[in-house]
Amino acid sequence: MKLRDFKIGWRMLLQEPAYSAVAILGLSIGFAACILLLGFVRYSLSYDGTVPDIRQVYLVKQRYNVDPVAPWFEQAPYVLRAAGLKTPGVASVSGYAPREPFPVRVGARMLKLHRVPVLPGFAQMLGLQAVEGDLQAALERPENFAITEQAALRLFGSAHALGRSLTVDGKLLKVAAILRNPPANSTMPFEALMGVNSVLLSEDTRKDMLNGSGYAWGKLLIRVQPGASLSAITQALQQALDRSPAPPYVTPEIRQRLGQRKLMDIKLSPLQDAYFDREIADNPIARPGERGDAAMVGGLGAIAVLILALAAMNYVNLSTVRVLRRQREIAMRKVLGAGVGRIVLQFLAESLLVALLATGLGLLLAWLALPLFSDLMNRRLDSLFSLVNLAAALLIGIALGLLCAAYPAWIAIHVRPGQVLAGRPDSETLRGRRLRRSMTVLQVAAAMGLASITLAIAWQTSFAMHASPGFDPAPLLIVDLPEQVKNSEKARALIAALLSQRKVAGVAVAADAVGRYKSPWGLDVKREGGASVFVEMASVSANFFELYGIKALAGRLFDARIDQEDDALPIVLNGVAVRKLGYASPEAALGQTLLYTDFEGKTRNKRIVGIAPELRFHTLHEAPRATAWELWTQGGTLSVRATAPLAEVERTLLALWPSYFPDALPEIHRAADILAANYEEDARIAQLLAIATGIALALAAFGTYVLSAYSVQKRAREIVLRKLYGANRSAIARLLGMEFGGLLGLAALLALPLAAWAIERYLAGFVGRAPVGAWTLLAALVLAGSVAALATLRHILAALRIAPAQALRN
Repeated sequence: MKLRDFKIGWRMLLQEPAYSAVAILGLSIGFAACILLLGFVRYSLSYDGTVPDIRQVYLVKQRYNVDPVAPWFEQAPYVLRAAGLKTPGVASVSGYAPREPFPVRVGARMLKLHRVPVLPGFAQMLGLQAVEGDLQAALERPENFAITEQAALRLFGSAHALGRSLTVDGKLLKVAAILRNPPANSTMPFEALMGVNSVLLSEDTRKDMLNGSGYAWGKLLIRVQPGASLSAITQALQQALDRSPAPPYVTPEIRQRLGQRKLMDIKLSPLQDAYFDREIADNPIARPGERGDAAMVGGLGAIAVLILALAAMNYVNLSTVRVLRRQREIAMRKVLGAGVGRIVLQFLAESLLVALLATGLGLLLAWLALPLFSDLMNRRLDSLFSLVNLAAALLIGIALGLLCAAYPAWIAIHVRPGQVLAGRPDSETLRGRRLRRSMTVLQVAAAMGLASITLAIAWQTSFAMHASPGFDPAPLLIVDLPEQVKNSEKARALIAALLSQRKVAGVAVAADAVGRYKSPWGLDVKREGGASVFVEMASVSANFFELYGIKALAGRLFDARIDQEDDALPIVLNGVAVRKLGYASPEAALGQTLLYTDFEGKTRNKRIVGIAPELRFHTLHEAPRATAWELWTQGGTLSVRATAPLAEVERTLLALWPSYFPDALPEIHRAADILAANYEEDARIAQLLAIATGIALALAAFGTYVLSAYSVQKRAREIVLRKLYGANRSAIARLLGMEFGGLLGLAALLALPLAAWAIERYLAGFVGRAPVGAWTLLAALVLAGSVAALATLRHILAALRIAPAQALRN
């Protein structure tokens, strides 16, 4: 292949600008979608990839079997740190205490900083390096901490912030080290690190982290030595945990219910698999956005390849039609002495030129779309256009150009000069025409299948997001306080200030918002003479149910006119708890006494005063669980019922906030947004599939358009002869319509059964399902049929207007 071949190809593109624009644009759109999706797949597969010798690093996971439906947690008791350091085969043990972003004061500004208290050896475990300052001193001295370059720039206006100070809870901290920014694809994100000796940690917390003296959990990382037995290390950790004292609230009844199961199971999981670890997907301690679904990422990779393949099919179809129009030129080249190799190289050069131009334009489109794509995926994808990814895109473009040239070149080398120059051009065989029809069928089938799956997922997501949680969330705001209400005069004063506002109908206290699972806890309760049952506990104030407008199914719910705040005796159950405790009916449970063991190991009583309806604490992905409500204002979450537009009440809250919590940033959410956040992943999948479906439909329309143009051109004489023998316009239209209708039917046979299977697999993950039925398949069929009809309409009308004399002359 010579430069001359590319020059010829360039001149051919300039001679037919419409063809060139369509060919390059179609391929570039496919390239852009493929580059973004495959870049995201590579990004997802590279999580925690900067950790040195990551194959030797494991997370300690535990499952607390007191809760019958407890997921695996990647947080484990700190007591395992000391045990791990003594275990043969373990090179080092470190970890950190997971923390939510916390408000800090920098001068007169209040900002949030994701600071993480770490155990000794954490920086070495992750291979962290300081670009300025002394990292060891930053993590050892109480008043010091380390900060990333990006966080320093955000807080201090410069990445060179060594020696700068900020205030947390009235305590002054100094920047002693500047760290390189950690990669965005990390399951252990942080902006600042501080050691266990930090002034921000209490003495009890410090002892828990270092010695495991309490029952606190943290994220523990173990680096094993090469060749060490993972099962032996796991067994040693399990035995150490079994020997440690159990919490006092673990009663003999709990032990009996556990049977042969351990109180807590231990497992070592590779850190490199942490991002796709679905066992801890429901872990309420894990921060949102740190986990991925391997099936979804694999599906996105498949969609990327599919879209690029559909775009390539279009180009092959288009270039094939172009080759058929260039048969005289090819025949003349052969007559003048061009051999098979020369012909093949010429078409390879033209195809490579188109592919490289499409690759360049696709990269530009992908770069322009990257901010929107990053927002859609809820990931920071700044590294998507790395040199490695750009080189991979170029290789894909070259490979695609070579592949797309194969069939047109095959047609070109089979052009017979004698036949073509004698006026009988047609070198495409029946098998070749069937191949191109098959590609069009695949294009329509792919668009149809994607459309049906997208409709089903979007419908189910909408159904889940609008499913009643057991109350009307529209007038409710959720406010997270920095202090617990029961022991905070500031919190109670803020509540009083809110209640004095005409826009506020009431304020209730809870440990957490309904639909959010940030602070879970539960108890083992039992009726007299019965077996113990684990129930999830919801701590609320006496006016909670009235504020939410919830009515009792039986008995009564908490009432501020009757109940006293923090009264430990009354309890409200839901129907699941009633059934699990063995009561014949909700009415039969009223007035009954439940026994439980508190955290100090003492037996306590609670009396059932009422049965509440099901509230959607969990998503429709999970079955409702046994739940109980108690009176306790130790929580720090306020529910504010508004009588005015929520935006007005939010502004009122923001105006009141500095008077009560000047050193904290307000966290205000709408109750409806908290519930909707549980389905962000489903909504994200639906949006991605909608975009992919739009691209697939456009490519299918173009492929059908090219095929219909070629078909009408091929059958021009047949159409004219039918007209001459009396066929009217409707008969001609039916003839062509049946041809493309058959292609549509074949596409439906290929796509719809697979789509129905995929939809059923997706819906199987929900306990509450939308009435999807077969309408999504029918709607996709109609949509694809409409697109195909519009794509073929122009050429059907052209066929009806064919002049017999002109067609027979040609």
